[in-house]
Amino acid sequence: MTEPAISVRGLSKRYRLGTITRHTLGDEISYFYHKLRGRNAADHMGKIKAYSEHSIADHDTQNGPHDFWALNNVSFDVQPGEIIGIIGGNGAGKSTLLKILSRITEPTEGEAFINGRVGSLLEVGTGFHPELTGRENIFMSGTIQGMKKAEITRRFDEIVAFSEIGKFLDTPVKRYSSGMFVRLAFAVAAHLEPEILIVDEVLAVGDAAFQKKCLGKMGAVAREGRTILFVSHNMAAIENLCTHCILLQAGTVVENGPTEQVLARYLKKAMDSTSETNSLSERTDRSGSGAAFLTNFALENASGQPVSALQSGADATLAFSISNRTGEAIHNLDLGFSIFDTTGNQMLSILYSSYQNQVFALPSAGGCIRCRIPGLPLAAGRYRIGARLTIRGVEADWLQDGVGWIDIIEGDFFGSGSKGFGGHAPFLLKGIWSLSN
Repeated sequence: MTEPAISVRGLSKRYRLGTITRHTLGDEISYFYHKLRGRNAADHMGKIKAYSEHSIADHDTQNGPHDFWALNNVSFDVQPGEIIGIIGGNGAGKSTLLKILSRITEPTEGEAFINGRVGSLLEVGTGFHPELTGRENIFMSGTIQGMKKAEITRRFDEIVAFSEIGKFLDTPVKRYSSGMFVRLAFAVAAHLEPEILIVDEVLAVGDAAFQKKCLGKMGAVAREGRTILFVSHNMAAIENLCTHCILLQAGTVVENGPTEQVLARYLKKAMDSTSETNSLSERTDRSGSGAAFLTNFALENASGQPVSALQSGADATLAFSISNRTGEAIHNLDLGFSIFDTTGNQMLSILYSSYQNQVFALPSAGGCIRCRIPGLPLAAGRYRIGARLTIRGVEADWLQDGVGWIDIIEGDFFGSGSKGFGGHAPFLLKGIWSLSN
């Protein structure tokens, strides 16, 4: 039987909130001794053993009131050539797991066996020296991964061509934008022939065209027999790229199996948790200044009554309640919303200022912005609504997991007396048909 590329057994990571652990020189020497003993550079076989470097002193084994387990008894195997998606909500432990497997941090308990050279793309700029140029960082990254100069030189032109930053190659990377950082970092990680490629959500920084290019490259890397661990909130990318998924929740594995099966459980949970209440006030998965704050979302029918579902072709209104936290009227308020399918594909996006060439003036007491959609053109299914508030172009509020879900049931969209639609497209369109010679 083929030896797993990654084997994780009882992996746990504990942090103590509100404290900074200080080590003596003896602690540091002991840490490096353990780290050196855990790796055999000759065959690139790494064994990551429990050693609480940053979390809690070794002698402190009791759980305290401020202990936080980012991972708790995680176990799984990854076979060579597999593309494994790791999914879960914010704080589930995804990034912590990847950092341990990339040897950035050490586990508190358990161990992981890494059979092969690892290339990691985690936080933007990780592994790059800001004072060095792009060219110098390529060679430095390759050397850190254990490659010889001749090997790096052989792949150098491919890396530069893929990154598309050739004219900035001799510029210090501290002057790069986050998108340029990601372009070069992914090109290096994917082309320096690691047996295992670990990629976090950092790809979301790049533009859509480059994201598509990266996903295609990861597919090519996997076809070459190399292994990929991929963390993303883009469920469409997970579905298209991964054949197997691991679902993390509160630091533990709650599902490990085929992608379709794991995604179904994850999306159902997300729908259920979002539909438990329409109130958005207590949600923490948000960013922005907070000057204007989304507090409620509702789907309304043609009579203005809140409903949980509508038929295709019915008049619909999306209502967004907004709190004003400044104590005075806000001018230049803009609202944009998007509609996604259950796997994260964006169906459409509407920005009020682009649509009407106007912006809103929000009263000091807040208000509700409504968008009426005559003859809702969505096919039957469930859709997620995302929304973003901006003030003078600056983000005021955005909820990462969207503001709610809407259910569309089959209706007589075309007025033909027949419900439903034979195709699989999400949108329905009324056209004016004719035949001429």
